[in-house]
Amino acid sequence: MSAHTSDPIHDMFVQYKTIAVVGLSAKLDRPSYRVAKFLKEQGYRIIPVTPTYDEVLGEKAYPSLLDIPKNQPVEIVDIFRRTEYVPEIVDQAIEIGAKVVWMQLGIIHENAAAKARSHGLQVVMDKCTKPEFTNRFLSPQV
Repeated sequence: MSAHTSDPIHDMFVQYKTIAVVGLSAKLDRPSYRVAKFLKEQGYRIIPVTPTYDEVLGEKAYPSLLDIPKNQPVEIVDIFRRTEYVPEIVDQAIEIGAKVVWMQLGIIHENAAAKARSHGLQVVMDKCTKPEFTNRFLSPQV
């Protein structure tokens, strides 16, 4: 019997390996940079989504989710943008066929979440990917 059978976040980390980080900064002190760097170190493919930079963490950056080439399917959309930007990002996530919309700590948008779910996407709100991963895969098991 698996201890994780009823943990959808655990399953997301196991099943999906490509993460578009919307709002990724190239500044080392920014949470988006630290989290994306950590996820890349864990073996995930990071696709930076930011109009500010051409490249972040050695990966080509795209101005929006819609600019990512179709031959690079995005599974998880990790959002580091303010709440008012979430509906547009969710619309783009739906359009590109993403599987998960992940709103970082402090980001909650119930209407956008409902729309994402109605299109078959899984939704995580108000949680940071780094500690959620760490707690499930890197913490000592009791």
